[in-house]
Amino acid sequence: MHGLLIIDKPAGMTSHDVVNRVRRTFKTKKVGHTGTLDPFATGVLVALVGKATRLAQFLDKDEKEYEAVVKLGYETDTGDLTGERRRDRETGRQGDLRVANIEAVLTQFRGAIEQVPPMYSAKKVEGKKLYALARKGIEIERKPVKVNIHELELVAGKGSDALDPVLRIRVVCSAGTYIRTLAEDIGRALGTGAHLTELRRTRAGAFSISAAHSPDEIDAAADPGQMLLPMTEAVARFPAMKLNEERVTRTLNGMSTRIQDSGFADGETVRMLGSDGDLVAIGIFDASENSVRPRLVLG
Repeated sequence: MHGLLIIDKPAGMTSHDVVNRVRRTFKTKKVGHTGTLDPFATGVLVALVGKATRLAQFLDKDEKEYEAVVKLGYETDTGDLTGERRRDRETGRQGDLRVANIEAVLTQFRGAIEQVPPMYSAKKVEGKKLYALARKGIEIERKPVKVNIHELELVAGKGSDALDPVLRIRVVCSAGTYIRTLAEDIGRALGTGAHLTELRRTRAGAFSISAAHSPDEIDAAADPGQMLLPMTEAVARFPAMKLNEERVTRTLNGMSTRIQDSGFADGETVRMLGSDGDLVAIGIFDASENSVRPRLVLG
């Protein structure tokens, strides 16, 4: 079986735990995922089963949407509720938590911003994962990375100046954005510390939480394969072309297919589909030859 499985990851499981569970359910080692979620976080995890694992490169840059709960007052060494309180970052101040001030601060973080990756992250520096160094008590200098916050909304407390020290926010952001870092930076801009107590991914690219299944639901299904989305859904944003049976065979052998009046732009990525709509290959349109050349064959 090959396809995408949209999972609602529960708290307490690592993304790797989820992958291992899917491997057991589908009795295959060929399972991967895009967009790691921390163990305390919940929500959309896109798992790729069988040949679909080869499509990860087209999904890992998709934007994400989150709902987060930010506790104000102090930071932790992990940036979330699993860490120890950082006494070295205590400000001694509660900060100005009036809604008008919070809204003004949030405007600073909309659009293109820079973030310093947290030490407790899977990012590698000189071949070493930061979290592995952090667990040894080692903190190293990290270079800021550019991310984009497309939407940042204060969900709880709107219309009231009597907020408690907990903010509920909704974030739509580019891949690679650290919501823990965003929470800390918002806290500092408010004049206080902050850390995450809840994080839920509600969307990854085109895949929403409404289409997700819990691991228990998947295990309990009479036919878990019915929950798989077709591979073409992973690349649905690309234009498609249909192949007849002869061209399917030739495409699987790496041969280009000439087309006329396609409307494709030179160098554009194209879904190459069989007559049944199944994904055969990902191709690139060559305007000089009016042909689509297979780049990734899924046969």
